[in-house]
Amino acid sequence: MRMEVVSEPGGPGRPNEDFATVGVPASGQGGGLVVLDGVTPPRTERGCLHSVPWFTARLGGALTELTVSCRDLTLPEILSRAIARTAEAHVITCDLSHPRTPQATVVLVRWSAGTVEYLVLSDSVLLLESADGSVVPVLDDRLARLPRAALATDALVDTTLRNKEGGFFTAAADPSVADRAVTGAVPADEVRALAALTDGAARWVEKFHEGDWAQCLRLVRDEGARALVDRVRALEAADRQERAWLGRSKTHDDATVVFVEP
Repeated sequence: MRMEVVSEPGGPGRPNEDFATVGVPASGQGGGLVVLDGVTPPRTERGCLHSVPWFTARLGGALTELTVSCRDLTLPEILSRAIARTAEAHVITCDLSHPRTPQATVVLVRWSAGTVEYLVLSDSVLLLESADGSVVPVLDDRLARLPRAALATDALVDTTLRNKEGGFFTAAADPSVADRAVTGAVPADEVRALAALTDGAARWVEKFHEGDWAQCLRLVRDEGARALVDRVRALEAADRQERAWLGRSKTHDDATVVFVEP
C-alpha cells in the first residue's frame, strides 16, 4: 500500500484550515481517508468562540476514529455522528445556528478487500483511477453551478444559499447535512488508486486549466503530491495580477493532496 499526504497553508503565518489523515486498522485490512477544507469566514461576528482549525481538527479526528473503527456504519452515518460529536463540544458556549459557525467541505473514503466507499460534500474533489488508467472525478458541483450573481456578497450567500435548498451544503453543526453528500461505492478491484484534493490543490485543473483530472492524478502518481502543490503555487505567484479575472478570492489557498494505492 502506498500512501502520501501533503497539506500546506496558503501563506506563512497563516494557520492551515485543512485537515487530512489516512487510517489503517490494526488488523491491517482495509483503511480510510479523511480530507476537510475549513471554510474561511469573513471578518465579522460568526457566533463561535473557536477557530476554523479547532473545528476541522475536532471533526477530522472524529471522522478518522469512526471510519476506522465502526465498519458497520455507513459513511453518511459516520459523518452525521462526527458532526453531532463536534457540535456537542461547543454548543454551550457558541451560537451554532449562525450561518458562519465553523464549517468544512468533506471527502471521506473507506476501502476493504471488496469495496471502495466514498462521500463528498461541497467543493473538494475525489479522483478514482481504474485498472485501465481512466479517472473518474467525484464532485459535489452544487456550488459551481450557481450563477456568479448569486455569490456577489457574503451576506447574500449566507442568507440565501449556504446550507439551504437550492444552494450548497457544508459540514457545520447540523448532522442531517450528511444526507446531502454525494456518495457511492465501487468494487475494490476496479480501483487502482485514488486521490483527494481540497480546492486549493484542485486549482491546477479547475482554475488554471493545466490539465484534466486524469493528468492531475498521473502527476501526483509520477512526481508526488508535493509536485502538484508546488506547481499550483508557481502558477498563483505568476498570476497575481489576474486573480480577480480568474475568480480567485485570494492569491494562495490552503492546499491538501492525499494519494492512496490501496
